[in-house]
Amino acid sequence: MLTVKAWEQVRRDYYVEHKSIREIARETGYARRTISRMVELEGPPVYRRRQPKEAHKLGPYKERIQTLLAQNATLPRKQRWTAPLIYRAIQADGYQGAESTVRHYVGQVRKLLHRPPVYLPLEFDPGTDAQADWGEGVVVMNGRPRTVQLFYMKLSFSRRTFMMAFPNQKQEAFFMGHVRAFAFFEGVPHRISYDNLKTAVKEILEGRHRVEQEAFFHFRGTYLFDSHYCSLGAGNEKGQVEHSVGFGRRNFLVPPPEVSSFAELNDYLLQQCRADDNRTVSGQPAAIGQMWRQEQPALRPLPTHAYDCCRTTTVSLNRYSQVQLETNRYSVPVDQAQPQLTAKLYPFTVELYRSDQIEPLAVHLRCYDRNQEIIDPLHYLTLIRQRPGAIDHAKPLRRWRETWPTVYDELLDHLRRKWPDGRGVREFVNILYLHRDHSQAALAQAITAALAHQCAHLDGVQLWLTQQQRVEPSFASLTLANQSRLCGIGEQPLSAGTYDGLLGGGR
Repeated sequence: MLTVKAWEQVRRDYYVEHKSIREIARETGYARRTISRMVELEGPPVYRRRQPKEAHKLGPYKERIQTLLAQNATLPRKQRWTAPLIYRAIQADGYQGAESTVRHYVGQVRKLLHRPPVYLPLEFDPGTDAQADWGEGVVVMNGRPRTVQLFYMKLSFSRRTFMMAFPNQKQEAFFMGHVRAFAFFEGVPHRISYDNLKTAVKEILEGRHRVEQEAFFHFRGTYLFDSHYCSLGAGNEKGQVEHSVGFGRRNFLVPPPEVSSFAELNDYLLQQCRADDNRTVSGQPAAIGQMWRQEQPALRPLPTHAYDCCRTTTVSLNRYSQVQLETNRYSVPVDQAQPQLTAKLYPFTVELYRSDQIEPLAVHLRCYDRNQEIIDPLHYLTLIRQRPGAIDHAKPLRRWRETWPTVYDELLDHLRRKWPDGRGVREFVNILYLHRDHSQAALAQAITAALAHQCAHLDGVQLWLTQQQRVEPSFASLTLANQSRLCGIGEQPLSAGTYDGLLGGGR
Protein backbone atom coordinates (compact mmCIF):
# COMPACT_ATOMS: atom_id res chain seq x y z
CA MET A 1 0.00 0.00 0.00
CA LEU A 2 1.30 3.46 -0.88
CA THR A 3 2.19 5.47 2.21
CA VAL A 4 2.55 9.20 2.77
CA LYS A 5 6.25 8.72 3.42
CA ALA A 6 6.72 6.89 0.08
CA TRP A 7 4.75 9.63 -1.76
CA GLU A 8 6.92 12.34 -0.21
CA GLN A 9 10.17 10.46 -1.13
CA VAL A 10 9.10 9.87 -4.73
CA ARG A 11 8.21 13.55 -5.25
CA ARG A 12 11.46 14.62 -3.63
CA ASP A 13 13.47 12.25 -5.92
CA TYR A 14 11.69 13.57 -9.01
CA TYR A 15 11.50 17.34 -8.32
CA VAL A 16 14.56 17.91 -6.09
CA GLU A 17 17.02 15.17 -7.14
CA HIS A 18 15.82 15.35 -10.77
CA LYS A 19 15.72 11.58 -11.19
CA SER A 20 13.81 9.99 -14.05
CA ILE A 21 10.65 7.97 -13.53
CA ARG A 22 12.46 4.86 -14.80
CA GLU A 23 15.28 5.37 -12.26
CA ILE A 24 12.84 5.96 -9.35
CA ALA A 25 10.86 2.85 -10.32
CA ARG A 26 14.04 0.78 -10.34
CA GLU A 27 15.07 2.04 -6.86
CA THR A 28 11.69 1.79 -5.15
CA GLY A 29 10.19 -1.22 -6.92
CA TYR A 30 6.96 0.64 -7.79
CA ALA A 31 5.54 0.48 -11.32
CA ARG A 32 6.27 3.44 -13.58
CA ARG A 33 2.54 4.17 -13.86
CA THR A 34 2.36 4.36 -10.07
CA ILE A 35 5.40 6.66 -9.98
CA SER A 36 3.81 8.95 -12.59
CA ARG A 37 0.59 9.18 -10.57
CA MET A 38 2.48 9.96 -7.35
CA VAL A 39 4.45 12.70 -9.12
CA GLU A 40 1.24 14.30 -10.41
CA LEU A 41 -0.64 14.10 -7.07
CA GLU A 42 -0.34 17.29 -4.94
CA GLY A 43 -1.60 15.42 -1.90
CA PRO A 44 -0.76 12.01 -0.39
CA PRO A 45 -2.62 9.05 -1.87
CA VAL A 46 -5.93 8.15 -0.22
CA TYR A 47 -7.37 4.66 -0.36
CA ARG A 48 -10.84 4.54 -1.89
CA ARG A 49 -13.01 1.49 -2.22
CA ARG A 50 -14.11 1.11 -5.84
CA GLN A 51 -17.24 -0.76 -4.95
CA PRO A 52 -19.13 -0.62 -1.64
CA LYS A 53 -18.60 -3.59 0.62
CA GLU A 54 -21.53 -5.93 0.43
CA ALA A 55 -23.38 -6.78 3.65
CA HIS A 56 -24.49 -10.28 2.79
CA LYS A 57 -26.60 -10.73 5.94
CA LEU A 58 -27.85 -7.17 6.63
CA GLY A 59 -28.12 -5.99 3.01
CA PRO A 60 -31.68 -7.26 2.34
CA TYR A 61 -32.93 -5.52 5.52
CA LYS A 62 -31.33 -2.07 5.14
CA GLU A 63 -34.35 -0.58 3.41
CA ARG A 64 -36.66 -1.84 6.16
CA ILE A 65 -34.38 -0.34 8.85
CA GLN A 66 -34.43 3.02 7.07
CA THR A 67 -38.24 2.91 6.88
CA LEU A 68 -38.60 2.16 10.60
CA LEU A 69 -36.23 4.95 11.61
CA ALA A 70 -38.04 7.42 9.36
CA GLN A 71 -41.27 6.63 11.26
CA ASN A 72 -39.73 7.99 14.48
CA ALA A 73 -40.40 11.54 13.30
CA THR A 74 -44.16 10.94 13.77
CA LEU A 75 -44.03 8.78 16.93
CA PRO A 76 -44.12 9.96 20.59
CA ARG A 77 -40.65 10.68 21.98
CA LYS A 78 -40.67 7.76 24.41
CA GLN A 79 -42.25 5.28 21.99
CA ARG A 80 -39.86 5.28 19.06
CA TRP A 81 -37.92 2.57 17.26
CA THR A 82 -34.61 1.77 18.94
CA ALA A 83 -31.78 -0.47 17.74
CA PRO A 84 -32.82 -3.45 19.95
CA LEU A 85 -36.43 -3.19 18.76
CA ILE A 86 -35.34 -3.02 15.12
CA TYR A 87 -33.06 -6.01 15.64
CA ARG A 88 -35.95 -8.10 16.99
CA ALA A 89 -38.23 -6.93 14.15
CA ILE A 90 -35.86 -7.95 11.32
CA GLN A 91 -34.87 -11.09 13.20
CA ALA A 92 -38.50 -12.14 12.99
CA ASP A 93 -38.25 -11.56 9.21
CA GLY A 94 -35.28 -13.93 8.92
CA TYR A 95 -32.19 -11.82 9.74
CA GLN A 96 -29.44 -14.11 11.10
CA GLY A 97 -26.62 -11.61 11.75
CA ALA A 98 -25.36 -10.05 14.99
CA GLU A 99 -27.19 -7.32 16.93
CA SER A 100 -24.00 -5.19 16.97
CA THR A 101 -24.15 -4.99 13.16
CA VAL A 102 -27.70 -3.62 13.39
CA ARG A 103 -26.67 -1.10 16.05
CA HIS A 104 -23.79 0.16 13.92
CA TYR A 105 -26.00 0.60 10.86
CA VAL A 106 -28.78 2.29 12.88
CA GLY A 107 -26.21 4.82 14.12
CA GLN A 108 -25.10 5.58 10.56
CA VAL A 109 -28.68 6.08 9.35
CA ARG A 110 -29.52 8.35 12.30
CA LYS A 111 -26.60 10.62 11.42
CA LEU A 112 -28.04 11.02 7.93
CA LEU A 113 -31.64 11.57 9.11
CA HIS A 114 -30.91 13.98 11.95
CA ARG A 115 -28.84 17.00 11.06
CA PRO A 116 -27.33 18.76 14.08
CA PRO A 117 -29.09 22.04 14.95
CA VAL A 118 -27.50 25.25 13.74
CA TYR A 119 -27.66 28.42 15.86
CA LEU A 120 -27.02 32.07 15.15
CA PRO A 121 -24.12 33.63 17.05
CA LEU A 122 -25.48 36.42 19.28
CA GLU A 123 -23.94 39.66 20.50
CA PHE A 124 -25.31 41.85 23.30
CA ASP A 125 -24.90 45.48 24.25
CA PRO A 126 -23.80 46.42 27.78
CA GLY A 127 -26.58 46.32 30.35
CA THR A 128 -29.33 45.21 28.00
CA ASP A 129 -29.74 41.50 28.72
CA ALA A 130 -29.35 38.85 31.40
CA GLN A 131 -30.46 35.23 31.71
CA ALA A 132 -31.75 33.38 34.81
CA ASP A 133 -32.27 29.70 35.56
CA TRP A 134 -32.32 27.04 38.29
CA GLY A 135 -30.01 24.06 38.75
CA GLU A 136 -29.31 21.40 41.37
CA GLY A 137 -26.22 20.46 43.34
CA VAL A 138 -25.17 18.25 46.25
CA VAL A 139 -23.34 19.58 49.31
CA VAL A 140 -22.46 18.15 52.71
CA MET A 141 -24.49 20.08 55.29
CA ASN A 142 -24.01 19.24 58.97
CA GLY A 143 -22.22 16.05 58.00
CA ARG A 144 -24.93 14.71 55.67
CA PRO A 145 -25.30 14.94 51.86
CA ARG A 146 -28.07 17.34 50.84
CA THR A 147 -29.46 18.35 47.46
CA VAL A 148 -29.79 22.11 47.16
CA GLN A 149 -31.46 24.29 44.53
CA LEU A 150 -29.09 26.73 42.82
CA PHE A 151 -30.29 30.05 41.39
CA TYR A 152 -28.18 31.51 38.57
CA MET A 153 -28.24 34.88 36.84
CA LYS A 154 -25.75 35.85 34.13
CA LEU A 155 -25.14 39.19 32.41
CA SER A 156 -25.05 38.55 28.66
CA PHE A 157 -22.44 41.20 27.79
CA SER A 158 -19.79 40.74 30.49
CA ARG A 159 -20.71 37.09 31.34
CA ARG A 160 -20.57 37.93 35.08
CA THR A 161 -22.49 35.20 36.92
CA PHE A 162 -24.26 35.14 40.28
CA MET A 163 -25.01 31.85 42.05
CA MET A 164 -27.01 31.25 45.27
CA ALA A 165 -28.31 28.12 47.04
CA PHE A 166 -31.83 27.63 48.45
CA PRO A 167 -33.75 24.73 50.02
CA ASN A 168 -36.31 24.84 47.18
CA GLN A 169 -37.53 26.86 44.19
CA LYS A 170 -40.44 28.64 45.87
CA GLN A 171 -41.40 32.12 44.70
CA GLU A 172 -39.80 33.86 47.70
CA ALA A 173 -36.49 32.11 46.86
CA PHE A 174 -36.88 33.13 43.21
CA PHE A 175 -37.31 36.78 44.22
CA MET A 176 -34.44 36.72 46.75
CA GLY A 177 -32.12 35.27 44.11
CA HIS A 178 -32.91 38.28 41.90
CA VAL A 179 -32.41 40.81 44.71
CA ARG A 180 -29.03 39.36 45.72
CA ALA A 181 -27.96 39.13 42.05
CA PHE A 182 -28.87 42.80 41.41
CA ALA A 183 -26.83 43.79 44.48
CA PHE A 184 -23.91 41.68 43.19
CA PHE A 185 -24.12 43.32 39.74
CA GLU A 186 -24.67 46.78 41.33
CA GLY A 187 -27.55 47.39 38.95
CA VAL A 188 -30.49 45.85 37.10
CA PRO A 189 -30.33 44.57 33.49
CA HIS A 190 -32.97 45.97 31.14
CA ARG A 191 -34.29 42.52 30.16
CA ILE A 192 -34.07 39.04 31.70
CA SER A 193 -34.73 35.78 29.83
CA TYR A 194 -36.37 32.82 31.58
CA ASP A 195 -37.79 29.39 31.05
CA ASN A 196 -41.54 29.23 31.65
CA LEU A 197 -41.15 29.09 35.46
CA LYS A 198 -44.33 28.70 37.51
CA THR A 199 -43.00 31.26 39.96
CA ALA A 200 -43.29 33.87 37.19
CA VAL A 201 -45.73 32.42 34.61
CA LYS A 202 -49.29 31.58 35.53
CA GLU A 203 -50.41 30.41 32.09
CA ILE A 204 -48.74 29.81 28.70
CA LEU A 205 -50.72 31.14 25.75
CA GLU A 206 -50.18 30.84 22.01
CA GLY A 207 -46.81 31.92 20.71
CA ARG A 208 -44.78 33.98 23.16
CA HIS A 209 -47.77 35.32 25.08
CA ARG A 210 -47.84 34.54 28.81
CA VAL A 211 -50.11 35.28 31.78
CA GLU A 212 -47.71 36.22 34.57
CA GLN A 213 -48.14 35.81 38.33
CA GLU A 214 -49.50 38.90 40.09
CA ALA A 215 -46.67 38.82 42.65
CA PHE A 216 -44.19 38.87 39.75
CA PHE A 217 -45.87 42.06 38.44
CA HIS A 218 -45.21 43.65 41.84
CA PHE A 219 -41.59 42.49 41.87
CA ARG A 220 -40.90 43.54 38.30
CA GLY A 221 -42.53 46.92 38.91
CA THR A 222 -40.05 47.55 41.72
CA TYR A 223 -36.98 46.94 39.53
CA LEU A 224 -38.45 47.96 36.12
CA PHE A 225 -36.89 45.25 33.96
CA ASP A 226 -38.59 43.47 31.05
CA SER A 227 -39.11 39.70 31.07
CA HIS A 228 -38.59 37.44 28.06
CA TYR A 229 -39.73 33.80 28.03
CA CYS A 230 -38.09 31.15 25.85
CA SER A 231 -40.05 28.96 23.48
CA LEU A 232 -41.09 25.62 24.95
CA GLY A 233 -38.19 23.18 24.86
CA ALA A 234 -35.80 25.81 23.45
CA GLY A 235 -33.15 26.07 26.14
CA ASN A 236 -30.69 27.32 23.52
CA GLU A 237 -32.42 30.71 23.68
CA LYS A 238 -30.67 31.24 27.03
CA GLY A 239 -27.62 29.11 26.35
CA GLN A 240 -25.24 31.27 28.40
CA VAL A 241 -26.91 30.57 31.73
CA GLU A 242 -27.54 26.93 30.74
CA HIS A 243 -23.77 26.61 30.39
CA SER A 244 -23.23 28.35 33.74
CA VAL A 245 -25.43 25.79 35.53
CA GLY A 246 -23.03 23.01 34.56
CA PHE A 247 -19.91 25.17 34.93
CA GLY A 248 -20.80 26.22 38.48
CA ARG A 249 -21.62 22.66 39.53
CA ARG A 250 -18.32 21.29 38.12
CA ASN A 251 -16.03 24.08 39.32
CA PHE A 252 -17.59 25.24 42.61
CA LEU A 253 -19.16 22.04 43.98
CA VAL A 254 -16.44 19.46 43.28
CA PRO A 255 -15.71 18.09 45.78
CA PRO A 256 -19.00 18.89 47.56
CA PRO A 257 -18.29 21.69 50.07
CA GLU A 258 -18.82 20.85 53.74
CA VAL A 259 -20.91 23.55 55.45
CA SER A 260 -23.08 23.94 58.54
CA SER A 261 -25.80 26.17 57.07
CA PHE A 262 -27.12 27.83 53.93
CA ALA A 263 -25.56 31.11 55.11
CA GLU A 264 -22.09 29.53 55.13
CA LEU A 265 -22.73 27.87 51.76
CA ASN A 266 -23.86 31.12 50.12
CA ASP A 267 -20.86 33.01 51.52
CA TYR A 268 -18.66 30.38 49.87
CA LEU A 269 -20.53 30.62 46.54
CA LEU A 270 -20.29 34.42 46.58
CA GLN A 271 -16.52 34.18 47.04
CA GLN A 272 -16.34 31.81 44.06
CA CYS A 273 -18.40 34.20 41.92
CA ARG A 274 -16.05 37.06 42.79
CA ALA A 275 -13.00 34.92 42.05
CA ASP A 276 -14.53 34.02 38.67
CA ASP A 277 -14.15 37.70 37.66
CA ASN A 278 -10.51 36.95 36.87
CA ARG A 279 -11.44 34.39 34.20
CA THR A 280 -11.48 35.35 30.51
CA VAL A 281 -14.27 33.75 28.50
CA SER A 282 -13.24 32.40 25.10
CA GLY A 283 -13.92 35.06 22.46
CA GLN A 284 -14.12 37.93 24.96
CA PRO A 285 -11.53 40.74 24.71
CA ALA A 286 -10.94 41.00 28.47
CA ALA A 287 -11.56 39.26 31.81
CA ILE A 288 -15.11 39.03 33.19
CA GLY A 289 -14.41 41.62 35.89
CA GLN A 290 -13.08 44.15 33.40
CA MET A 291 -16.04 43.59 31.07
CA TRP A 292 -18.45 44.05 33.99
CA ARG A 293 -16.86 47.39 34.91
CA GLN A 294 -17.66 48.52 31.38
CA GLU A 295 -21.21 47.19 31.66
CA GLN A 296 -22.16 48.38 35.15
CA PRO A 297 -22.83 52.05 34.20
CA ALA A 298 -25.35 50.85 31.57
CA LEU A 299 -27.42 48.89 34.13
CA ARG A 300 -30.56 50.36 35.67
CA PRO A 301 -29.99 51.85 39.15
CA LEU A 302 -31.11 49.87 42.19
CA PRO A 303 -34.28 51.09 43.97
CA THR A 304 -33.99 52.93 47.29
CA HIS A 305 -35.40 49.96 49.20
CA ALA A 306 -34.90 46.33 48.21
CA TYR A 307 -37.98 44.20 47.56
CA ASP A 308 -39.23 42.29 50.62
CA CYS A 309 -38.77 38.71 49.37
CA CYS A 310 -41.44 36.97 51.40
CA ARG A 311 -44.92 35.50 51.27
CA THR A 312 -47.25 37.22 53.74
CA THR A 313 -50.23 35.53 55.39
CA THR A 314 -52.47 35.90 58.44
CA VAL A 315 -52.30 33.17 61.10
CA SER A 316 -54.22 32.33 64.28
CA LEU A 317 -52.72 31.57 67.68
CA ASN A 318 -53.56 28.19 69.24
CA ARG A 319 -53.79 27.44 72.97
CA TYR A 320 -50.12 26.42 73.12
CA SER A 321 -49.01 29.88 71.92
CA GLN A 322 -48.14 28.54 68.47
CA VAL A 323 -49.17 29.36 64.90
CA GLN A 324 -49.39 26.89 62.04
CA LEU A 325 -47.66 27.62 58.74
CA GLU A 326 -47.93 25.01 56.00
CA THR A 327 -47.81 21.82 58.14
CA ASN A 328 -45.49 23.10 60.90
CA ARG A 329 -46.12 24.98 64.17
CA TYR A 330 -43.98 27.91 65.37
CA SER A 331 -43.94 29.30 68.92
CA VAL A 332 -44.77 32.88 69.95
CA PRO A 333 -43.94 34.66 73.28
CA VAL A 334 -46.87 33.86 75.58
CA ASP A 335 -46.96 37.32 77.17
CA GLN A 336 -46.96 39.33 73.93
CA ALA A 337 -49.04 37.36 71.44
CA GLN A 338 -52.40 38.32 69.90
CA PRO A 339 -55.12 35.96 68.62
CA GLN A 340 -54.35 37.07 65.04
CA LEU A 341 -50.79 37.58 63.80
CA THR A 342 -49.10 38.34 60.48
CA ALA A 343 -46.52 35.84 59.24
CA LYS A 344 -43.80 36.58 56.68
CA LEU A 345 -42.26 33.49 55.09
CA TYR A 346 -38.77 34.13 53.76
CA PRO A 347 -36.63 31.41 52.11
CA PHE A 348 -34.64 30.80 55.29
CA THR A 349 -36.64 32.38 58.11
CA VAL A 350 -40.19 32.93 59.40
CA GLU A 351 -41.09 36.25 61.04
CA LEU A 352 -44.25 36.80 63.13
CA TYR A 353 -45.71 40.28 63.71
CA ARG A 354 -48.41 41.87 65.84
CA SER A 355 -50.70 44.31 64.07
CA ASP A 356 -49.49 47.21 66.26
CA GLN A 357 -45.72 46.57 65.96
CA ILE A 358 -43.08 47.15 63.30
CA GLU A 359 -40.46 44.86 64.80
CA PRO A 360 -41.08 41.08 64.59
CA LEU A 361 -42.54 39.40 67.64
CA ALA A 362 -40.67 36.14 66.88
CA VAL A 363 -38.13 34.97 64.30
CA HIS A 364 -37.55 31.27 63.54
CA LEU A 365 -35.46 29.33 61.04
CA ARG A 366 -37.90 28.08 58.42
CA CYS A 367 -38.57 24.34 58.53
CA TYR A 368 -39.31 22.44 55.30
CA ASP A 369 -40.07 19.11 56.97
CA ARG A 370 -43.66 18.15 57.76
CA ASN A 371 -45.62 18.20 61.03
CA GLN A 372 -42.80 19.68 63.12
CA GLU A 373 -42.87 21.94 66.20
CA ILE A 374 -40.34 24.76 66.10
CA ILE A 375 -40.19 25.98 69.70
CA ASP A 376 -38.12 28.75 71.26
CA PRO A 377 -38.00 27.96 75.03
CA LEU A 378 -37.56 31.66 75.85
CA HIS A 379 -41.11 32.22 74.58
CA TYR A 380 -42.46 30.15 77.49
CA LEU A 381 -40.34 31.50 80.37
CA THR A 382 -43.16 33.74 81.61
CA LEU A 383 -45.52 30.76 81.81
CA ILE A 384 -42.88 28.54 83.46
CA ARG A 385 -42.20 31.33 85.95
CA GLN A 386 -45.86 31.17 86.95
CA ARG A 387 -45.83 27.35 87.11
CA PRO A 388 -42.35 26.27 88.25
CA GLY A 389 -43.65 22.84 89.25
CA ALA A 390 -43.92 21.90 85.58
CA ILE A 391 -40.19 22.35 84.98
CA ASP A 392 -39.50 18.61 84.58
CA HIS A 393 -42.32 18.01 82.08
CA ALA A 394 -42.61 21.25 80.11
CA LYS A 395 -41.77 20.37 76.48
CA PRO A 396 -39.89 23.65 75.75
CA LEU A 397 -37.54 23.08 78.70
CA ARG A 398 -37.11 19.36 78.02
CA ARG A 399 -35.93 20.16 74.48
CA TRP A 400 -33.75 22.99 75.72
CA ARG A 401 -32.05 20.76 78.30
CA GLU A 402 -30.75 18.57 75.47
CA THR A 403 -28.52 21.41 74.24
CA TRP A 404 -28.01 23.89 77.09
CA PRO A 405 -24.61 24.09 78.92
CA THR A 406 -23.99 21.43 81.58
CA VAL A 407 -23.42 24.17 84.16
CA TYR A 408 -27.20 24.81 84.04
CA ASP A 409 -27.84 21.29 85.35
CA GLU A 410 -25.20 21.81 88.05
CA LEU A 411 -26.95 24.99 89.14
CA LEU A 412 -30.39 23.33 89.22
CA ASP A 413 -29.08 20.43 91.32
CA HIS A 414 -27.36 22.84 93.70
CA LEU A 415 -30.46 24.98 94.18
CA ARG A 416 -32.70 21.94 94.72
CA ARG A 417 -30.37 20.65 97.45
CA LYS A 418 -30.15 24.07 99.04
CA TRP A 419 -33.92 24.77 98.96
CA PRO A 420 -35.76 21.45 98.57
CA ASP A 421 -39.15 23.00 99.36
CA GLY A 422 -39.57 24.37 95.82
CA ARG A 423 -37.82 27.68 96.28
CA GLY A 424 -34.74 26.32 94.51
CA VAL A 425 -36.74 25.59 91.34
CA ARG A 426 -38.31 29.06 91.44
CA GLU A 427 -34.86 30.61 91.86
CA PHE A 428 -33.56 28.62 88.88
CA VAL A 429 -36.47 29.74 86.68
CA ASN A 430 -35.83 33.37 87.65
CA ILE A 431 -32.19 32.91 86.62
CA LEU A 432 -33.31 31.47 83.25
CA TYR A 433 -35.48 34.56 82.86
CA LEU A 434 -32.25 36.58 82.58
CA HIS A 435 -31.96 35.15 79.04
CA ARG A 436 -34.32 37.89 77.93
CA ASP A 437 -31.51 40.44 78.38
CA HIS A 438 -28.34 38.32 78.18
CA SER A 439 -26.89 35.73 75.82
CA GLN A 440 -26.55 32.08 76.79
CA ALA A 441 -22.74 32.33 76.69
CA ALA A 442 -22.71 35.31 79.10
CA LEU A 443 -25.18 33.66 81.46
CA ALA A 444 -23.28 30.35 81.47
CA GLN A 445 -20.06 32.23 82.33
CA ALA A 446 -21.81 34.09 85.17
CA ILE A 447 -23.31 30.87 86.57
CA THR A 448 -19.89 29.20 86.49
CA ALA A 449 -18.37 32.11 88.42
CA ALA A 450 -21.27 32.14 90.93
CA LEU A 451 -20.87 28.42 91.63
CA ALA A 452 -17.11 28.80 92.05
CA HIS A 453 -17.54 31.68 94.57
CA GLN A 454 -20.39 29.95 96.47
CA CYS A 455 -22.97 32.58 95.58
CA ALA A 456 -25.07 30.49 93.21
CA HIS A 457 -28.41 32.30 93.45
CA LEU A 458 -30.22 35.02 91.47
CA ASP A 459 -28.40 37.94 93.08
CA GLY A 460 -25.02 36.24 92.70
CA VAL A 461 -25.54 35.51 89.02
CA GLN A 462 -26.72 39.08 88.40
CA LEU A 463 -23.62 40.37 90.18
CA TRP A 464 -21.32 38.38 87.90
CA LEU A 465 -23.26 39.49 84.83
CA THR A 466 -22.63 43.09 85.93
CA GLN A 467 -18.95 42.33 86.50
CA GLN A 468 -18.67 40.97 82.94
CA GLN A 469 -20.08 44.20 81.54
CA ARG A 470 -17.89 46.41 83.70
CA VAL A 471 -15.06 48.04 81.81
CA GLU A 472 -11.78 48.17 83.69
CA PRO A 473 -10.39 51.74 83.70
CA SER A 474 -7.10 52.30 81.94
CA PHE A 475 -4.55 54.96 82.87
CA ALA A 476 -1.97 56.56 80.68
CA SER A 477 1.65 55.92 81.58
CA LEU A 478 3.32 58.80 83.46
CA THR A 479 6.41 60.19 81.78
CA LEU A 480 8.77 62.83 83.10
CA ALA A 481 10.46 63.45 79.77
CA ASN A 482 9.11 67.03 79.61
CA GLN A 483 9.60 67.74 83.34
CA SER A 484 13.34 68.20 83.69
CA ARG A 485 13.09 69.57 87.25
CA LEU A 486 11.44 66.35 88.41
CA CYS A 487 13.92 64.05 86.76
CA GLY A 488 16.01 62.14 89.21
CA ILE A 489 13.38 62.04 91.97
CA GLY A 490 13.40 58.60 93.51
CA GLU A 491 16.84 57.87 92.10
CA GLN A 492 19.01 59.88 94.59
CA PRO A 493 21.03 57.88 97.19
CA LEU A 494 19.43 57.34 100.58
CA SER A 495 20.86 58.97 103.70
CA ALA A 496 20.14 57.55 107.16
CA GLY A 497 21.03 60.94 108.67
CA THR A 498 17.91 62.45 107.19
CA TYR A 499 15.76 60.04 109.14
CA ASP A 500 17.72 60.68 112.33
CA GLY A 501 17.06 64.35 111.91
CA LEU A 502 13.34 63.79 111.54
CA LEU A 503 13.22 61.55 114.59
CA GLY A 504 15.09 64.11 116.62
CA GLY A 505 12.75 66.88 115.67
CA GLY A 506 15.16 68.48 113.27
CA ARG A 507 14.20 70.02 110.03
